[in-house]
Amino acid sequence: MDLELRDKRVLITGASQGIGEGLAEVFAEEGAILHLTARSADKLEAIAERLRKAHGVEVTVYPLDLTGGAAPLELAGQTGDIDILINNAGAIPGGNLWSTDDAAWRENWDLKVFGYINMCRVYYEKMKAAGGGVIINDIGNAGENYDPDYIAGTAGNASLMAFTRALGGKSLEDNIRVVGVNPGPVDTSRIYKLLKRRAVDWYGDESRWEELLKTYPLKRPAKVREIADLMAFLASIRSGYTSGAIFTVDGGITSRASII
Repeated sequence: MDLELRDKRVLITGASQGIGEGLAEVFAEEGAILHLTARSADKLEAIAERLRKAHGVEVTVYPLDLTGGAAPLELAGQTGDIDILINNAGAIPGGNLWSTDDAAWRENWDLKVFGYINMCRVYYEKMKAAGGGVIINDIGNAGENYDPDYIAGTAGNASLMAFTRALGGKSLEDNIRVVGVNPGPVDTSRIYKLLKRRAVDWYGDESRWEELLKTYPLKRPAKVREIADLMAFLASIRSGYTSGAIFTVDGGITSRASII
């Protein structure tokens, strides 16, 4: 299936590792023009060089901290017009109301929650002026599974789900699609940090984190490509009537609710 993504200008935030790096690989395979941003200049440049050599694509990197309202404006001044924006920066740490202090809560919401909102505000206007575009928000299934042991993430992701639906509900009037993806556990360094935090909260012993893998569908987290491939499809014209929707990819975890 040709996704018709060749020469599309794609901006991926949080592109130096995990899902962001996987997204860069997928869009490079499709022949897109890549704009990658994250805090780590060394990691970004290493990824960019590998993708240039492997796929012959154009890759530009922007080492930048996206916290604060001015950062997206600074980035937009460097990238120029973008066809597809994928908000992926930020990882809210695990913990309950008492183990997540105020400073950590605010710091992580500033990058992920307010960071996504600020990026949408800036790039939506640019896309509207250019005639259209696509925004995909990588959110997380904690936004629909209210977890007291991941309380900052649950609250933040639920906020981004509502934001994505609200913005995407009428965005096609401007020829812009806004879509959310809610991954569950994914095989990145982040999930293992969360599992270790959960092992401390539940068992008082970080070393028991591997016991928690047994609760996952197929007894494993999702592969990065299982998330990134979906996002590439949603970004493509093949999904041209999709907006204001959230797609959950968690092996069925969210659908396991019981009345007992």
